[in-house]
Order: sequence, then structure tokens, then C-alpha cells
Amino acid sequence: MKSHKKLPGTIALCVMLSAFACVTINIYFPAEKVESVAGEIVNDIRGREPVKKDGQSKNLKGSFQHLIRLALAPSAVWAQDVTAVSNATIRALKEKMKARYARMKPFYQKGMLNEGNNGYVSAGDISGLGLKQKRDLKSLIDTENKDRKALYQEVAKALKIDAGQISKVAEIFAKEWKK
Repeated sequence: MKSHKKLPGTIALCVMLSAFACVTINIYFPAEKVESVAGEIVNDIRGREPVKKDGQSKNLKGSFQHLIRLALAPSAVWAQDVTAVSNATIRALKEKMKARYARMKPFYQKGMLNEGNNGYVSAGDISGLGLKQKRDLKSLIDTENKDRKALYQEVAKALKIDAGQISKVAEIFAKEWKK
């Protein structure tokens, strides 16, 4: 009979312990920072002039407009510096990818290379290529995807993003590659 009297107290204790044990952990993902970094890196690799949303070039150094920005909006200039991500590994990857892009560009133009939503390159219609050309293209794709994976990991590390969210970084880069 005594064990039945302890049962409600034991149940209440278990419910309270369960409530305290349920902890929600919110993992912050800095999507805007990744978008900014992705845009800068992709533009550098592809040799495109960065364009602001209002259509003006981001490269205003040496101009009167740049001086006005520095004087009137130091917080905006500081914010740009925060999103600039670079280290020796990222710079080396960018240089390799930039050199490779020159060889890949004709294949993109012919529809033989596709940008996936996952941030990686895949072969398109390569039926017009010979066996050696197909093998060379496959090698280009494999090398590019290996470097992209390393780039996404380095960007995530530089922005202090959990390694489990690298696929999100790759998806954001995918949008930039497709542009």
C-alpha cells in the first residue's frame, strides 16, 4: 500500500526531470554572410565584375563616391570587411578554380556542363564528344567538385559554421554558380 502512495510523487518527479532534460538548441546559420562570400568568390573565379543590387559596381576604389561612402557610412564598410573570407587555402583553391574555369567555359557554353542545386558540377549532353574528350571532361568535373567541396569546408570553417551544415553552404554557392 505504501508503494502506491509514492507512485504519484515518482511520476511527478519523472515529468519534471523530463521537462528539464528537453533542451532546445538553436543552431544559427549566417545565410546572408555565406551569400555575400559566395558572390565574391564566384565573381572572382569567373572573372565577373561584382554588381550591387542597384546596378552600380562594388569596385568604387579611387572614386569620389567611395570617399563619400567611407566618410558617411563607416558601418557599411565595416560590414563588408566582416563578410570577406580568405585564408591561404581559400586563395589557392580560387586560383586553381579560376585557371580551370577557362578550360570549362566552352563546355558550359555548349551545354555539356551543368550547375547542380547542390553546388557541384555535372555532365550535361556529352554525346558529341569522343572517348578521350569525355574522359578529360570527367576528370575536369571530378577535380572541380573536389575543390568545391574543400572550398565549402574552408568557408564554413572561416565563418564558424558547423560542419554538419556544409550542404547549406554548397546550396547557397549553387545559386551563385548558376548566375
